[in-house]
Order: sequence, then C-alpha cells, then structure tokens
Amino acid sequence: MFPERVPDAFETAARLGYDGLEIMVTADPVSQDVDVLRRLSDYHGVPVLAVHAPNLLITQRVWGRDPWRKLSKAREVAELLGARVIVVHPPFRWQREYAREFEAGLTRMGEETDVVFAVENLYPLSPGGVEVTAYAPHWDPVEMDCPHATLDVSHAAVSGSDVLEMAAELGSRLAHVHLGDGTKPGLPDEHLVPGRGTQPCAELLSQIGSAGYAGIVVLEVNTHRAASLAERQEDLAESLTFARKHLEAAGRQRAGAARAADGLAGGSGPTPPGSGLPDRH
Repeated sequence: MFPERVPDAFETAARLGYDGLEIMVTADPVSQDVDVLRRLSDYHGVPVLAVHAPNLLITQRVWGRDPWRKLSKAREVAELLGARVIVVHPPFRWQREYAREFEAGLTRMGEETDVVFAVENLYPLSPGGVEVTAYAPHWDPVEMDCPHATLDVSHAAVSGSDVLEMAAELGSRLAHVHLGDGTKPGLPDEHLVPGRGTQPCAELLSQIGSAGYAGIVVLEVNTHRAASLAERQEDLAESLTFARKHLEAAGRQRAGAARAADGLAGGSGPTPPGSGLPDRH
C-alpha cells in the first residue's frame, strides 16, 4: 500500500474484500508494533496472514543488525498475530557467516514453530551486461536446501526464470506466492497488476490451484503510478478479481475431476456435466 500508511492498508483490504494482509516490517513503527497491528486487525476484521522479515537492504537496521535475531523476532510477531508464514530473503553475500549457516539454521528454526519460514526468489543483477549475484547461497530457493519457499512472479520476470517451471520444481515446498506481473528480464522490478505484463499469472494460478495448493497468494502490486487513491484502489480491486477468478476456476476443475474419479471408482459411471461445480449460496 506504499505510499499509504499501514492503517490504510487494513482499511482498504476490508473495503475491497481481501482475506488478509502480509505485513512487511520496515522502519515504520506501526509495522513493528504487535499491539497496534492486532487492534487494526480486530477493528477491520482483516487478519495478518504473513509477516515479511526486515531483511531488505533498506531495512538492515530494523530490529538490529543480527539477521538471526531478525528472524526470531519475526517468528515472535507472527505467532502473536496468528500469521502462518514468514517471508525471508536469502542472505547478502557479505553476510558470510549467516549465508554459510542459512539453510541448516532456517530448517532448525522451522522445527521450533508452526509458522513457516518461506525463502523468496530474488534475481541476479547485470550491471554493464555482467551478471552479478548479491545473494548467497543463491538468489533462487529452487537451488537451495530450504523446506519452504515464496515464489514472486515479478522477481521471476527480472531473473528471466520460467515461473511455471519454478512452481513445478518447488512442488510441496511452495508455501507462499507473491502475485505481480512483469514484462522482461532485467530491472526494474515492476510488480504490475496481474494481466498487465507478460508473465503467465493466470496459468500459474491454474497450475497451483489444480495441484491443490494450500498456501497463501499475496497480491504484491506496485501502485506508485496511480494518479489518485481511487485509481490505486481500482488497481487493487482488479488484482483481487483476477486472482480469485483463476484460483476459483482451478478449484472447480479440480473438484470436478475428483468427483469424476470417485464416480468411476464406485462403478457409478461418468459424472454428469456440471456436477463437479460446488453449490453457490
């Protein structure tokens, strides 16, 4: 919701009918205050579903400089708020000790809580056409030994990765999705409204929905170019409609296939057309 405030995000989510929010912990004191976040959540009826740990370059001083302390604090906040996921960035290359222990340490931390630590895919940088990675052991959780991952579609566009292939390779490790479109490899990281870029956003939702994905899909959309608050909210409403349309279609298709399989297993013959659609009330 930047440049709007955290309270505005709760208000907008409630107005547009979002199921919940992911809170990115930043230098904004409200994003760090569990009591304030809980009051906002209760007042608007919008749960906090995920917490994004402050391990961006611009949040290096938030909650101190110890990266493990940041993750422990993020776990504490997530548990207090009832969030299911903590989004984690891979270590920077200069955080050598942290990077060396990252995979094993994150696995240990995950065994101590029901909250999922999901490592997000980032991207290499290519200054002057020379590829440089700022992250270790890798910018891509597909290549890492971590139990759970966050798949960011816009980041996949920047890295030139095939997001459908990434989702398939992650399999059951895929615990969280950041849905936002992009157009081409290389910066900027666009986070466009889904459907306004070239990434297979609809196909991804169909793929994971058909596979029985039980994680969270978070709309991470850049609304900086919106000329007004009304236009910003229109973008967020369009994004929500897009995500629900394709996830629900995949869910109906999967339910229909399951009912058809049950019918065949029970010897009752083919399932009549349309019988796989759930009742609507």
